[in-house]
Amino acid sequence: QVQLVESGGGLVQAGGSLRLSCAASVRTFRIRAMGWFRQAPGKEREFVASIIRDGGTTLYGDLVKGRFTISGDNAKNTVYLQMNSLKPEDTAVYYCVAGLGPGPNPRTYDYWGQGTQVTVSS
Repeated sequence: QVQLVESGGGLVQAGGSLRLSCAASVRTFRIRAMGWFRQAPGKEREFVASIIRDGGTTLYGDLVKGRFTISGDNAKNTVYLQMNSLKPEDTAVYYCVAGLGPGPNPRTYDYWGQGTQVTVSS
């Protein structure tokens, strides 16, 4: 069973930065990509970013391009999301995902973490 555990969420002022981490319990052939979705209250779940484990190709949602960077460490089975220039509209629960991916369709990711809250004030 694959388990994804997120960390790094919290409260930050607009313009600040946070770094999210997601550690996978095991490696599996079912995981081609890992990434992040987010969901704010009353809004649709939104694709944030993904990375293909073999080769490191990345993909970003339009609203975070230029501000967020996804990276991975295959040896540690870990993916990161560096979030810079945070805006209040970035406030959401951020979910780590893993699966075949690699695009913005949430149904292509079989494994989901519990989520970590990111709140951007002002």
